[in-house]
Amino acid sequence: MSNELNALSFTVSGRVARPVAQVYEAVADPDQLSKYFTTGGARGRLEPGADVTWDFADFPGRFPVTVVEADPPRKLVIRWEGRSALESETTTTFEFEPIDGDSRTLVTITESAWQLTPDGAKNAFGNCEGWTGMLNALKAWVEHGVNLREGFYA
Repeated sequence: MSNELNALSFTVSGRVARPVAQVYEAVADPDQLSKYFTTGGARGRLEPGADVTWDFADFPGRFPVTVVEADPPRKLVIRWEGRSALESETTTTFEFEPIDGDSRTLVTITESAWQLTPDGAKNAFGNCEGWTGMLNALKAWVEHGVNLREGFYA
């Protein structure tokens, strides 16, 4: 077994004090996602075969999102465009685990397929920061109805 590093990936996690089905829905439902993450709007529910795009007012541009897998309320896997010609797509996996008798949810986000280049590392670190921010915004939205992202980046 080789320990050779061929691509970059990262995992971030956080706990949300709501049941797993409610937290999953806050990510899968475009109306909810638009309230705390996709500040320019989300179109299409995160389910296989849906026409999904995410738009960010603070990072202009509409991003097509391909839903690879949806297993409500436990898992979502998406692919979306990388930031350079070398990374045609990255894969992002959301896992939702009920904890404390389903009074809380452990959300884990893993993203992979970043190239082992200076640009690949820069983009992976940037997305790691972005998904960490998304987890914080998800928690604030689901628990308190507060949009943390509004005005944060621009």
